[in-house]
Amino acid sequence: MGQLKDLSIVVTGASSGIGESIARRFWEEGARLTLGSRHEPEHAGAGARWVQTDVSDPVAAQALIDSAVEANGRLDVLVNNAGVQIEKSIADTSDDEFDLVMGVNVKGVFNCARAAVRQMREQGNGGSIINIGSIAGNNADHGMAVYNASKGAVHALTRAIATDHGRDGIRCNSIAPGWIATALADAAFDLADDPDAARDAAISKHPVGRLGLPEDIANLAVWLAGSESTFASGSVFTVDGGLTAQSPIG
Repeated sequence: MGQLKDLSIVVTGASSGIGESIARRFWEEGARLTLGSRHEPEHAGAGARWVQTDVSDPVAAQALIDSAVEANGRLDVLVNNAGVQIEKSIADTSDDEFDLVMGVNVKGVFNCARAAVRQMREQGNGGSIINIGSIAGNNADHGMAVYNASKGAVHALTRAIATDHGRDGIRCNSIAPGWIATALADAAFDLADDPDAARDAAISKHPVGRLGLPEDIANLAVWLAGSESTFASGSVFTVDGGLTAQSPIG
């Protein structure tokens, strides 16, 4: 163990689900963690620094990055995980709901990545930025119009950061999770008349025979954060149990 020993790492949205799992795995690998979220994480690991953060606010995003640098003298890795979803079609989505989703999922990634790129470029040794996208950024989920759009934007921004700042030593990649067993997935299933049946139907469509776990995403994040992935940049890594690899005609 210790693949990330002494690396200064920021993780947003670390209080639950995928973000919490990533933070815990990073801690197990020896990272020096600074966690940004609205609510204080309960299981991130001893010694992690928490900064109450609204990533849609550029001042708060900058303060989060500054806190990591203040504590550790540098920033090595940023994981943009904070996200929200609205389970509605475009016809039923209000202006406020659009602004909420795009503000957290897109502007939040922009705010934190901009602050991180500026810091990494200034310190001169680069770093790794990992954005949590979604298979919904490539294949639209029903009734989640703005969420789908926001994740497509995250993937595009990932490629732009990698293209513009690779020569600064900065790598940027996205992880596109499929259906992961979290509260966000539960909210989507709850839209169905029979949530349990909807869950069973979703599982049956996965070639691997199960939904994903937050740990499945955390394991890939460890690799992208570490020294074994230094030629990986500008990519979107799909982790969905084979769901989107198969023909839609079965």
